[in-house]
Amino acid sequence: MLKTKPAVSKERMRCRKKFLYYFKKGFNDPTYLDWERNYKWQAHLAWEEQLNREAYERQLQSRRYADIANTAVRIESRTNLLFSFEKMALRDAVKTPAGAKAFAEGLFNYIYADDPLQDRFEAFTEVLASLPRKQTRVLTWPLQTVFGFIGNPDEHIFLKPRVTKIAAEKYGYDFQYTSRPNWKTYQNLLAFAEEIGADQADLQPRDLIDMQSFMWVLGSDEYPD
Repeated sequence: MLKTKPAVSKERMRCRKKFLYYFKKGFNDPTYLDWERNYKWQAHLAWEEQLNREAYERQLQSRRYADIANTAVRIESRTNLLFSFEKMALRDAVKTPAGAKAFAEGLFNYIYADDPLQDRFEAFTEVLASLPRKQTRVLTWPLQTVFGFIGNPDEHIFLKPRVTKIAAEKYGYDFQYTSRPNWKTYQNLLAFAEEIGADQADLQPRDLIDMQSFMWVLGSDEYPD
């Protein structure tokens, strides 16, 4: 006997309706591409050009740690993903040779190593926690997640805490959030994205850029209910 797909809840139908109110053609809507997706995808393409695995490895072998850190910072700076104080905290943290080296090596392992994602995530958390701090702390959820998201949006998602918590509440999803970056919360966020992808499959999402953008539309003040 064939199993029927469970009915989508009223909360999730309202969320879908809101997304389609702004973007009638879903994830292929020209306005969606213009407002939400294209600049994130352009950052990914810049990463693929300048910090793909082979190019990144060559720079590590040449000990060009500052060049790697500066390139990553420059690519991210063309997006609006981080707050200005987070951008400044990272720039300060990688100004020293030791900070640039730790960041460059840790970020490579986070994005390109073959270890399980949990191990890579937790190791990168420790790298960020160890970086020099001038004023603002470097270990925040946006800084933990932004470079994986830009470098490989098929595997990594970006977490903006306030907006994501609002989105999860509206969607009827039990988001297990803790303020310090940790694997349990991140794994839970990836599961949230997977549920959205399954619920909205007919809108043709491509990757975690689309899942993050859907959450942003639900939770951001930029998109009133």
